[in-house]
Amino acid sequence: MSRQLPPLYALRAFEAAARLCSFTRAAETLSITQSAVSRHVRTLETHFGCRLFIRQGRQLRLTEAARTLLPGVRDGFAALERACGTLRGEDEVLRMKAPSTLTMRWLLARLSRFRHLQPGNEVQLTSAWMEVDHVDFNHEPFDCAVLLSDGQFPADWEVRRLFAELLIPVCAPHVLAEAPWDAGRLAQTELLHPTPDRRDWRNWLARMGLSERVSIKGGQVFDTLELGMIAAARGYGVSMGDLLMVAEDVAAARLSLPWPTAVPSGLDYYLVWPRTRPGGERLHRLSAFLQQEALAMVLPEVEVLPVDA
Repeated sequence: MSRQLPPLYALRAFEAAARLCSFTRAAETLSITQSAVSRHVRTLETHFGCRLFIRQGRQLRLTEAARTLLPGVRDGFAALERACGTLRGEDEVLRMKAPSTLTMRWLLARLSRFRHLQPGNEVQLTSAWMEVDHVDFNHEPFDCAVLLSDGQFPADWEVRRLFAELLIPVCAPHVLAEAPWDAGRLAQTELLHPTPDRRDWRNWLARMGLSERVSIKGGQVFDTLELGMIAAARGYGVSMGDLLMVAEDVAAARLSLPWPTAVPSGLDYYLVWPRTRPGGERLHRLSAFLQQEALAMVLPEVEVLPVDA
């Protein structure tokens, strides 16, 4: 060859950064540091003698050269994944992607029990922060994923529903004991928002008929339910939580439910995988186990509103 190809690790970093328009999210996806992504991109820019990204404030914009390069790099990695997948076949490890809060609050313990009860069925879990739960099986190295979704998935995926997302306010036990809870007290309380767009509190208040009485302005904003619930447990305010994910903390008196009414968000957690992916029998065993675990959960005794039609 008259000219060598650039390093594959640099091309992988470029593809992730270009796809996500973020060095930070690319680093999270690839499990490396942001500075490593920057170095890899600079390696490519030196190799090609041109810039690939332009920063505009917090935004990352692709140059014309990057837009030209991206399709070929993306297709190349997809081809490599397919080629390696045919040789990997029925290896002993299922590679799973899942959102970070679900991982910490529910999934880790269940996968540990799955490995114990079914030796030889190893699951390698990657926890990822996702603004919108998503997996691209053509470009990401996963056999399956657990996603929070409205259930609209590609026709060639296997889909197993695990449980519904049930939104409910949570706080520290000592906060619960201070005084009776009503709309007036909630309006005076520091609300913790586990989503940047504050949609969880907005949905819950709307279903409860409290939108006009309780403002969602102000209050600390977090990226995940996990951070909101941790802040609530430490007494910084009242966060929106997920009933199933706080059940064990409520039972252990680490969290309390100031307003014991849960509202379906309209989204559910699903285990999904491509029908063509090797390891179908093990994936069916895993899905049956997780569904059984969800059904066996002992939830706090609260009112659960019906799904809003």
